[in-house]
Amino acid sequence: MTNDILTTPALELGRRIAAREQSSTEVTGAFLDQIDAVEPAVHAFLAVDRDLALRRAGEVDAQIAAGERLSPLAGVPVAVKDLLCYQGLPTTAASRILEGWMSPYDATVVRRLQAGGLVILGKTNLDEFASGSSTESSGYGPTHNPWDLERIPGGSGGGSAAALAACEAPLAIGTDTGGSIRQPAAMTGTVGVKPTYGGVSRFGIIAMASSLDQCGPCARNAADAAALHQVIAGYDPQDSTSLDRPVPPVRQAAERADVTGMRIGVVRELGGEGYAPGVEARFGEAVAQLEAAGAEVIEVSCPRFEQALATYYLIMPSELSSNLARYDAMRYGLRVGDDGQHSVEQVMRLSRGQGFGAEVKRRIILGTYALSAGYYDAYYGSAQKMRTLIARDFAAAFDRVDALVSPVAPTTAFKLGEKVDDPLAMYMGDLCTIPSNLAGIAAGSFPCGVSPDDGLPVGFQVMAPALGDDQVYRVGAALERLVGPGYDAALSDRAAALPGSLVSMGKDAK
Repeated sequence: MTNDILTTPALELGRRIAAREQSSTEVTGAFLDQIDAVEPAVHAFLAVDRDLALRRAGEVDAQIAAGERLSPLAGVPVAVKDLLCYQGLPTTAASRILEGWMSPYDATVVRRLQAGGLVILGKTNLDEFASGSSTESSGYGPTHNPWDLERIPGGSGGGSAAALAACEAPLAIGTDTGGSIRQPAAMTGTVGVKPTYGGVSRFGIIAMASSLDQCGPCARNAADAAALHQVIAGYDPQDSTSLDRPVPPVRQAAERADVTGMRIGVVRELGGEGYAPGVEARFGEAVAQLEAAGAEVIEVSCPRFEQALATYYLIMPSELSSNLARYDAMRYGLRVGDDGQHSVEQVMRLSRGQGFGAEVKRRIILGTYALSAGYYDAYYGSAQKMRTLIARDFAAAFDRVDALVSPVAPTTAFKLGEKVDDPLAMYMGDLCTIPSNLAGIAAGSFPCGVSPDDGLPVGFQVMAPALGDDQVYRVGAALERLVGPGYDAALSDRAAALPGSLVSMGKDAK
């Protein structure tokens, strides 16, 4: 039965719990046991409180028994990226500078999860302050990809994606600044969606780059992701960037899963030289299947996308530098040298020097330079102008098509340590995902099989206009019907192969 719980889709678990065929306490306990069993190998979590999760599950069981109407995911466990403030557990952003910090309030997304009856299992690992593409820059050690424990799970939200792939959670929450939901989803054979900017509240989420950050759902299939999206989305007056607009009909779109009559654009600039043959092969096959299913496929050119990487790596570090200035050792967090022998400035310097990791320091330096007097217009100002041109490329493309598609990343998951000393090579992994963050549109990653080169998952990116999130799910769910769900036999086998895995024990019992 444990194996069945761990591999069952979230919506089906929600149905069983609502029908009282299984309790939330039983379901939550099964995932907590799996976390205990495989965490030494995967390291997807930074904090788990078993008693807190089981207490919450018991409360949901009582609500259901009393006949209260909750969301379709009531009682279902969820893992939360450790950028979201949650009063029950430490919030560290995977940085030593916030080690042990307990938030005095909950993020809006956390409150909505709780209102929907979901049970938070714990906080997942990430690149420090979301600064990375591999979850190797975490101040608490890297996360390992369940498909191959010697490989990265993507980043910055590798912990959330790995937790799904390792059957440690059926749902997870991530944040996406330049691909941090979608790229880990692609690397782990799971689903991850970046909603339209402003579609999900950022209140209570530790900021990296405020004009780019967006919180979104992670799951093992399109329908579960859409249901989670529905729970967390919507206007929030506590977030000045929140959109006071109806949530797009994402669940209905995922259920429709039909591309008949849709115009789908393949972005010419997001492919070719530098893309692994296996990635291009699977992407091309997926496009052909969508066309055979009734979509009209059109090649689209977005010429400014070639400047997206440079644009992003001026805007993002500039905003990060500004946001991280608050970690000054004076109000909260790490304080080094507070012995009466050092000045305030020395304490700040020592604390930030020891508290921030190498990648965060690199980005702070880049951003501070780009914002400095005499360079602001040449760098940050010019990047904002290019950002406008990239948004215009999207607008022109969406005049011709309903959705755009591309690979999620040029390669499959690389080995841990392979690119740590080559920042540019690491940054190149975000070539396909960055443009949609710059434009603030909706985008998602859906599995399209494994690469014939190395047997690792390949992600298929779907992009749609602002507030066209339902189109992302419509195409992604249709693709899932054609090529199979992200959580398939291959991923189940990988989870079963993890040391101590309860999935393995369940398979053996059969």
